[in-house]
Amino acid sequence: MRGQASADRLRRTLGRADLRAVPESRRAVRELLAHWGTPERSAVAELLTSELVTNALVHTDDGAVLTAVVGPAGLRVEVRDFVARVPRPRAPGAAEGTNGRGLVLVESLADEWGVRTHDVGKSVWFQLEADAA
Repeated sequence: MRGQASADRLRRTLGRADLRAVPESRRAVRELLAHWGTPERSAVAELLTSELVTNALVHTDDGAVLTAVVGPAGLRVEVRDFVARVPRPRAPGAAEGTNGRGLVLVESLADEWGVRTHDVGKSVWFQLEADAA
């Protein structure tokens, strides 16, 4: 995982199928949010970030790019991958155990979330508002 960070911005390039990037991404978001919101809000941001990063690395054949920005309106986290297939929240079956719940969590815990398509690939993003922090 390569990247850069400033006081209010984080950008990381995530290697193809490198699941070590999941805890590294959580830690980077935690550090970014050290002076923002409550510990509970930071925990939600870490959880949702790990879900988006995991999805991008497990369900695509290429790497991804994680971007997180803290601003006056709140936090926005975006994970871009290079596969056109658009993910959709779905209720997982009992046989799937804990798999398949990532976007359901994002949908229920984020203030806003969505998918933005690009010429190559897409970005899945979520926002947590500052006033709720």
